[in-house]
Amino acid sequence: VTMKYNFDSKEVCGYPVSIFFIVVNEFCERFSYYGMRAVLVLYFKYFLRWDDDMATSIYHTFVALCYLTPILGAIVADSWLGKFKTIIYLSVVYAIGQITMAVSAIHDITDSDRDGTPNNMTFHVVLSMVGLFLIALGTGGIKPCVAAFGGDQFEDHQERQRRTFFSVFYLCINGGSLLTVASTVSRMVFIVGSGMYYKAEPQGNIMMDVCKCIGFAVKNRYRHRSKQYPKKQHWMDWAEDKYDKLLIAQIKMVLKVLFLYIPLPMFWTLFDQKGSRWTLQATNMDGNFGLLVIQPDQMQTVNPILILTLVPIMDSLIYPLIGKCGLNFTPLRRMTVGMLLAAIAFICAALVQIEIDKTLPTFPTSSQSQLKLLNMGSNPVTVKLPGYDALSLPASEEYFTFEAGNIRFSIERPEVTDFTIDLAGGRRQTCFIPSTISGEWISTDDLTSKPQEGNNAIRFVNGMNTTVNVSTPAANFGQIVPFSSSNYSQIKNGMFTFKLWSGSQSCEYNREFGYGSSYTFFIPNTLVFGSTCQESITVAEDIKPNSVHMALQIPQYFFITAGEVMFSVTGLEFSYSQAPSNMKAVLQAGWLFTVAIGNFIVLIVAELAKIPKQWAEYVLFASLLFAVCVIFSIMAYFYTYIDPTEIEAQFKKSVNEDDEDDKSKKLQKTEVELVKRDSINSHGEEDKARQTKM
Repeated sequence: VTMKYNFDSKEVCGYPVSIFFIVVNEFCERFSYYGMRAVLVLYFKYFLRWDDDMATSIYHTFVALCYLTPILGAIVADSWLGKFKTIIYLSVVYAIGQITMAVSAIHDITDSDRDGTPNNMTFHVVLSMVGLFLIALGTGGIKPCVAAFGGDQFEDHQERQRRTFFSVFYLCINGGSLLTVASTVSRMVFIVGSGMYYKAEPQGNIMMDVCKCIGFAVKNRYRHRSKQYPKKQHWMDWAEDKYDKLLIAQIKMVLKVLFLYIPLPMFWTLFDQKGSRWTLQATNMDGNFGLLVIQPDQMQTVNPILILTLVPIMDSLIYPLIGKCGLNFTPLRRMTVGMLLAAIAFICAALVQIEIDKTLPTFPTSSQSQLKLLNMGSNPVTVKLPGYDALSLPASEEYFTFEAGNIRFSIERPEVTDFTIDLAGGRRQTCFIPSTISGEWISTDDLTSKPQEGNNAIRFVNGMNTTVNVSTPAANFGQIVPFSSSNYSQIKNGMFTFKLWSGSQSCEYNREFGYGSSYTFFIPNTLVFGSTCQESITVAEDIKPNSVHMALQIPQYFFITAGEVMFSVTGLEFSYSQAPSNMKAVLQAGWLFTVAIGNFIVLIVAELAKIPKQWAEYVLFASLLFAVCVIFSIMAYFYTYIDPTEIEAQFKKSVNEDDEDDKSKKLQKTEVELVKRDSINSHGEEDKARQTKM
């Protein structure tokens, strides 16, 4: 690509050269952040062994912290270090956090017996929490600085380029989330462009000035609450006794925008669940796309792919087309439509969840127990269970549910025999009926949850009179003694070949597996070893594989991404355009603060609401956002757009005119004093003359 450089003004195609370094920095930084965040909830669930609600809660606590620390970053940048140094210093903290997080995932550090499981989980939990805190401090601290620092590079005549910058900036955020690279690359690129940046000097602790001014206005208004005092046009005008009128005007602008921010957290409540609830939803789905197999966390890449596609389409096609239709599609109207699209996305997620729930097994409650029967003999057996019709075995296809305790059932064929089995609460069991009914009965505990990470739980039951060995390249089931079962082994999806042998005899059994299933393979005593034993093995499907395809999540990702483009990209531009010159980072921090509040809302719902059905939770969130969308549309209708630069210029002009008036008055006063002084002097000389004559 050939670019035309203008070295005098340091511009490329009308854009400041420094912008390209900022854009690349943001692109690389997002590589690091989103690469870690994409697998975070799965790390909590599968490595730290937390349940879904706990994993969701800690995930959103971390995300909320990432969007709370921008307030600290804004204070440091605006009042102490400046945006450039703040980005550099907190980036070091960020990198240390990423390293700490990576070390916490090395299970060999505490895996003394080398069984693949850490022996001191507390160490890994503490280390990961420290790492996440440092990451939140680093990435959150630089968040309000990078966007505002980029906006500072443009001059007044580059308004169009500034608007384009925010779209490209958001493209880089999502491009970074699509790929992965070391975070140190982003820092080096950012530092290389140091000499080309416009570095605005810190203008004092503006956040403290704002808080003090607001506090004084409230206090002064309370002191003058009596009706005898005249009303002010705005309650902030009560601060005029102590603070500069320009500062008060700037605070009014900020408060006007912050008032609009009140309903915004609900959008982020829904949006950030694509990294938690939606990822957990994908663990119960089929990710086989033919030539491509998608893992649950990889479904999140649909979002940045759509972002990279939709942002240019929106900017160059959709928005201009709406404008040509004569519709005034203002930023706040775009944000309203974005919220509506996010609500539709969660309705789609609820519909997908309903389909998933139809395929999930019903596990026993703490007061229930489930039983499956497996006939290990070669002759059919008829069994009569209490409350169920008689069934003929070799194996029951489904589990039978009973209240925990002793149950009595009968074998009606080949002979009538009664048996009693003790069933423990909250457990699934398989009872093996021996070939000789009067022989020893064996029962095993079965899985009471779907296998994790989309794996398949497999075991073999030996019904032969000799020991059988079973193995496959992915797992070794070892020696299985007569009339017993192996332990469960976890295997991935795909085609597997199992080798069965006893002494010098062997055979092979082939089976293809999907995702999240559990099978019991029964080796009958009639098995004849040979080249294959495909027809001899009896298969019992304990847990069905995931059958709802992951492609069904694409519509919800499309709607949430389209909503993000209209809401978030527009919100970034809106926040910058409506912010006073010395409070842009503060208002950016306020925008990011709404993200933190949104994640805290998820945290509250996950921990306190305890909604039993996940689809109902999705519908609840969609309904809340729809209601908030209506409220926001009303607030947006009454909002008046402003030009902070023009307002500030008017105030400065007014101040200058006041200064000129003051100078003029002082000059006039000086002239009057000089006239008086001359008059006094002349009178004094006349008096002296009279005295001389006398």
